[in-house]
Amino acid sequence: MSAASRPTRDGIPASRIQLPPGPWATVLEALCARFPMVDSATWESRFARERVLDAGGRPLDASAPYRSGAEIHYFREVPDEPRVPFTETVVHADEHLVVADKPHFLPVAPTGAWVRETLLTRLVQRLDNPALVPLHRIDRETAGLVLFSANPGSRSRYQALFRERRIRKEYLAVAPPLPRLVFPHVHRSRLERGDPFFRMREVPGEANSETVVDVAERGDGAWCYRLEPVTGRKHQLRVHMAALGAPILHDRFYPALRDPGPDDPTRSLQLFASSLAFDDPLTGEPRRFASALADAWIGRRPLI
Repeated sequence: MSAASRPTRDGIPASRIQLPPGPWATVLEALCARFPMVDSATWESRFARERVLDAGGRPLDASAPYRSGAEIHYFREVPDEPRVPFTETVVHADEHLVVADKPHFLPVAPTGAWVRETLLTRLVQRLDNPALVPLHRIDRETAGLVLFSANPGSRSRYQALFRERRIRKEYLAVAPPLPRLVFPHVHRSRLERGDPFFRMREVPGEANSETVVDVAERGDGAWCYRLEPVTGRKHQLRVHMAALGAPILHDRFYPALRDPGPDDPTRSLQLFASSLAFDDPLTGEPRRFASALADAWIGRRPLI
């Protein structure tokens, strides 16, 4: 099945998985092993309600035989999904690209406790385009620009921008002052998964992450930094700023993990994906998009 015909239900695109090698006799057994937090009765119910499909979009029976490498589509379900009471803005939309300004606390794509309340799901419904695919991700706690492919025919050309580092991403972050550092400063380190699994950590070894840090504005108790990630590791900017001794304001993960608690809009992570710039791979035209959300938020917050 092509991405253009990706199945949707109530505007929600299906998730996809390629079955790994294993000893299972049926697709049901493979899914239960792959997702141990979802019990077999839940999967059986999804099969019965035609919410598990093959690569062609055809409903599968719970007895469907397992085949290594088979592509499976399935619809995630989350009871009592939390509502995210903030609205995204579509900055740009054309035949090939959609650029959206994401608010804090809204996930980019279905994950964990969120299926309906995601930027992807909202945009699929809003633009009536189930072919939308995010070309990159930013954290749920981060606000700002996200770029989506709207056309499977040109998708690989835009994906190459990220893979080949031909796109310039800038972020704004509010954090404590670093008066002894010479700017612009380049921070390189090796990042690996930490403990718990959703955190990252710096470890000895060859660097696999790089961030250029500069100062956009100096305040008495905090500075606004301009961050340019050369690489795109998970939580890279948050880990790097904490390692420099200036953890981003209201970061609940770094340098130490805080109690989760409910989302608090008065204490949102002060990190914003503020701009994206690249030469369009189809036309060669220079393109740049800026986040009005970032400018408005940073502009109205005193750097105390």
